[in-house]
Amino acid sequence: MTISLQTTIGELASAIPHAARVFESHRIDYCCGGRRNLGDACAKVGVDPSTVIAELEAPARDLGVQTDWRVAPLATLAQHILDVHHTFMWQELPRIEQLMQKVARVHGETHPELRELSPIVLGMVDELNLHLLKEERVLFPYIQSLAAATGPVSAPFGTVLHPISMMNTEHEDAGEALEAIRRLTDDHRPPEDACGSYRALYAALAAVELDLHQHIHLESNVLFPRALDLEQTLNSSTARG
Repeated sequence: MTISLQTTIGELASAIPHAARVFESHRIDYCCGGRRNLGDACAKVGVDPSTVIAELEAPARDLGVQTDWRVAPLATLAQHILDVHHTFMWQELPRIEQLMQKVARVHGETHPELRELSPIVLGMVDELNLHLLKEERVLFPYIQSLAAATGPVSAPFGTVLHPISMMNTEHEDAGEALEAIRRLTDDHRPPEDACGSYRALYAALAAVELDLHQHIHLESNVLFPRALDLEQTLNSSTARG
């Protein structure tokens, strides 16, 4: 694809298999910030856009067969998010909660930054638990029904735009929490005197950040826009008829 300063981050992350790695290396937000264009995104983090473009245009290392989620079946994309990203979160969130409580209790006196970190982490865990449930019980079943539909559809919430708007707002909240966590943990670098649990906590937080970036990108920049387009297409068939 042709890359310009006006190309959105979301478009690049969707079209170029190694774009996520490039953006991660430069701290460019490609999930919640996917609607920002490349020029603005680079300016936000203070990186030369020509450097980023060169890395995006460079041949990627062999990443194996990559699925183009922009054209893969919508139901397959939704199931991929559930199987890969939701499953990961359900495994990691309880573990992070336990580690955070333990580390704050044991090391809070000598590392006062943990007193600020703990409520942010535990708050994010609580919010993500509710967020995942809402997606799994409401939004994703409806998207799966859209994928299977051949004619007009109706939803108890009127249009899929309503839950999508709520999920995107919650994605932005999670993004803000991740930024605060990275700041308070010195980019997930544990102090020299950190015990095993302390180090495990920071490693888990780094892993959750990476997964959430990929997770939110697939939802906000690919799944949700495709679901909106499909709903409009299915329901417009009534007016044409």
